[in-house]
Amino acid sequence: MTQTTAMLGLEVSPIEKQTLLRTMEKFNEACNMVASEKRMSRFKLHKVVYRKIRATGLSSQMAIGVIAKVAAAMKTQSEPEFYFHGAIPYDQRNISLKGDVVSISTIDGRKKLKVRIGEFQQNKIFSGLVKSGMKLCYRKDIGKFFLAVVVDTEDKLSVSSGILGLDLGIVNIATDSEGRVYTDGKVEEIRTKFNELRGRLQSVGTKSAKRHLKKMSGKERRFKRDVNHNISKQIVAAAKGTSSMIAMEDLTGIRERTTVRQSQRDRHAKWAFYELRDFVEYKARLAGVPTTVVNPKNTSRGCPKCLWTEKANRKSRDLFQCRRCGYTAPADFVGALGIRREAAFSLPIVTPMEQPIAQVVAISQPSGGRS
Repeated sequence: MTQTTAMLGLEVSPIEKQTLLRTMEKFNEACNMVASEKRMSRFKLHKVVYRKIRATGLSSQMAIGVIAKVAAAMKTQSEPEFYFHGAIPYDQRNISLKGDVVSISTIDGRKKLKVRIGEFQQNKIFSGLVKSGMKLCYRKDIGKFFLAVVVDTEDKLSVSSGILGLDLGIVNIATDSEGRVYTDGKVEEIRTKFNELRGRLQSVGTKSAKRHLKKMSGKERRFKRDVNHNISKQIVAAAKGTSSMIAMEDLTGIRERTTVRQSQRDRHAKWAFYELRDFVEYKARLAGVPTTVVNPKNTSRGCPKCLWTEKANRKSRDLFQCRRCGYTAPADFVGALGIRREAAFSLPIVTPMEQPIAQVVAISQPSGGRS
C-alpha cells in the first residue's frame, strides 16, 4: 500500500475561523505542557497526563490526540516545542467527511464545515481507501484552513523491459539516461530573489520588515516542493512510457562526500536531496513502475563507450571526456548512463546502451492539483 495526502480547503466564516484558531491554540498549549514530562512510551504518558489534559477543557479524544502527537515528537526530539497554530490530528471518533461537508470537533463542540473538493482530489480520495486519520492545518501566510486526508492506494508493480538511469545534481536537478535534462533555472532564480530580499529585510530590522520576513517564510520551500512534484511526475511518465525500471543513486552521506564551489554552497545546503527521490518512488509505485537504488561510486567517471574509469575523465563539473577513447558528453548524462549500467549489472535485466542526443526538458507548472 502507498500513502498519499489530499489537501482540501475549508470554507469558514469569521466566527468559525476564530473557533478553529482557539481550538488549535488550546490543543498545542496542551502539547507543550505534556512535552515538559520526561520521555516515556505513549501508554505510560497517557497514564501520567491524561487527566491534566482533560482539565484544560479538551475532549477525551483530543486529549488522546495530544498524547499521540507529543509521543511521536519525543521519538526524534528530546524537548519538542509546538507552534500554537500547529496541525491537529483527528480520527474517526472526532471527525467525519461526507461528500463536501466535514463534521469536526472543536472546543465549542462539533462544527459542520464546507469542504472544497476538486475533481482531482475527489478521484484521489474516493478511488482509494481513506484512512480514518486526518489533520486540520492552518496556513498563516494566507489565513486559510486545510484538511489533510491520507489515502491508501494499492501498489500495482508491472514487469519492466528496460532501465532508466537517473542522476540527481545541483546545477541540473535531474538527468536521465535517455538524455533528458531537468533544469532548475527558475528554482535558482527564486532562490536568489529570496536570499536578496531576506538579506535586505534582516539588515533593516524594523517591525514591518520582521512581519514581511514571517510572511515570506516557507514560500521558497513550497516552491521547490512544487517543482520536485512536477519533475518526479515527468520522470515516472517517461519510465512508464517505455516500460522501464527507474534506477537512482543511493543518497546516503551525499552531503559529506560531495564538494562544491563557494558560489554553489547555499544551493547545495538547501537542495532537497531526498525529497525528489521520495516523490519519484511513491509516484512510481502508484503508476506500477519498479524502482531501485545503486551505489553511485564512479558512475560519472566510467566511460559508457569503453568502460575506462578514471577520476581525470571528469574534465570539469559539466564535462566528461574519456582519457582512453576520447568519448565526450555532459557529465550528468554520463552519470545517468553509469547508474543504468550499475543497475543492469546487479539486476537480471538486459538493456541496450545506446547514447541518445541530450535534450532539455522544460519544467512546466501543473494546471491542476498534484498527483
